[in-house]
Amino acid sequence: MIILHEHRGQPDGMIISHLPVGPTVYLGLQNVVLRHDVDEKLPNMPEIYPHLIFNNFTTQLGERVVNILKLLFPVPKVESKRIMTFSNTDDLISFRHHTFEKDTHKTVQLNELGPRFEMKLYQISLGLINQP
Repeated sequence: MIILHEHRGQPDGMIISHLPVGPTVYLGLQNVVLRHDVDEKLPNMPEIYPHLIFNNFTTQLGERVVNILKLLFPVPKVESKRIMTFSNTDDLISFRHHTFEKDTHKTVQLNELGPRFEMKLYQISLGLINQP
């Protein structure tokens, strides 16, 4: 279950709780650019399952966060050209959503789908949201 908090229409917090027993992760959101706020005309959202890229999650806590985030998405098919990137820099997790097209065997073109934002982890608890 994912719960988004907002203030005056701008998302500023997210809670991810894995059912039926947890864990629950509390995240603050910063620099949120929603899909409809991206300047360029975006294509329709593909429904194929995305490949996930996790960058710089090397500590035990980082590996735990990776496990929590990757369980939100089903396993992609090999031919999927949809990518979701989670990159950790100074305890700020940047999220980006792209599709790619391979031009030649050496070049790849990325197309941003949106949204994009940074997440700041501030709590992981073992139970569900309603458990103290």
